[in-house]
Amino acid sequence: MSCLLPCTAVIIAAGAGLCLYLRFAAETAFICTVLLTAASAAVIITVLAVTSLRFLRTITQPVHSLTDISRRISAGSLGIQADKPRDDEIGGLFDSINELSAELAQSERLQTEFISSVSHELRTPLTAITGWSETLEYDENIQGDSRRGISIISREAGRLSKMVGELLEFTRIQGGRFKLNMERMDAETELADAVLTYSQLARQEGMELVYAPPEGPAPLINGDPERLKQVFLNIIDNAVKYGRGGEKILVAFDSGAAGVTVTVRDFGPGIPQEDLGHVKEKFYKGSSRERGSGIGLAVCDEIVTRHRGTLSIENADGGGALVTVMLPVD
Repeated sequence: MSCLLPCTAVIIAAGAGLCLYLRFAAETAFICTVLLTAASAAVIITVLAVTSLRFLRTITQPVHSLTDISRRISAGSLGIQADKPRDDEIGGLFDSINELSAELAQSERLQTEFISSVSHELRTPLTAITGWSETLEYDENIQGDSRRGISIISREAGRLSKMVGELLEFTRIQGGRFKLNMERMDAETELADAVLTYSQLARQEGMELVYAPPEGPAPLINGDPERLKQVFLNIIDNAVKYGRGGEKILVAFDSGAAGVTVTVRDFGPGIPQEDLGHVKEKFYKGSSRERGSGIGLAVCDEIVTRHRGTLSIENADGGGALVTVMLPVD
C-alpha cells in the first residue's frame, strides 16, 4: 500500500504532464491555424480591393467625364462631343449624350436663324409705320382721338423697333457675329448722353432722373462707345419702365484705380425674389406685366462681360432695384 501511493502519484503526474503537453500542442496548432487563416484572408482582401478599385475606376472615370460634358452642355456649350472610351453600356451612354448635344445645337441654330429672319422681315414695315406716323403727327388737320391714335401707333412702332433690334443683337451673339470696336473712350460722356436722352421720358412718367457725375475727370477705358451707350440706355429705360411709383431715379458715375462704376437705382417695387437670379437670362420675363422681349439685359450682360466687366442686379435697401456696372480701366 505504501509503494502504491508513489506509483499512483507518478501516474497522475505523468497523466497531468501529458494533458498539459497535448493542450499546449493543440493551442499551438490552433494559433498556427489562426495565423495562417488570417494571412490568407489578408491576401484575399488585398487582391479583392485592388481588383475592385480597378473596376470602379473603369466606371467612375467615364461617369466623371459625362458629368463634366453635361454641365458644359447645360451652361450653353451645345454641340460638344465626348470621346467614347469603349463599346459597352458605358459607351452607349456616351453615344446618347453626344446625340442629345448635337440635336440641341441643331435646334438652337434653327431657332436663331428663325429669329434673325423674322426680325429682318419686320424692320421694313416698322420703318414705314414709324415714318408715316411721325409725318402725320405734324398734320394740324388731325385732331382729337385721331391724333391720340397716331401717337399710340408711333409709340408702339418704336417699342417694336427696339425689340427687333434686341432680337438682332441676340442672333449676332448666338451666331458668333457679335463684335466690339474697341478704342480709348470716355464712359462718363456716354452715360451723361444716355441720362439726357431719357430725362424727358422720365418726366413724362412723373419721375425725376437725377445724375451724380464724378467729382474729378473720369479716366479713359478701353471699350466700344456705341455698345456701352446701348447698355446705359437699356438700364435707364428699365429703371423708368419698372420704377413706376417712385419719384426719382438716381444715376451715378464713380471711378477708382481698378475701374469705373455706374449705378442706376429706382424707387419702384423692386424685383420679386424668385425672379432676381434669372433677370439676365435670355427670354426670361418672370412675373412682370411689362411687355418686352426678355433679352435686353441678356445682351447688356454679354456686352459688359466682353469688356471684362460685371453687371449685377439687386434690390436696394429701402425699396427699388439697383443695377451696378463695373468696367476695368486698363
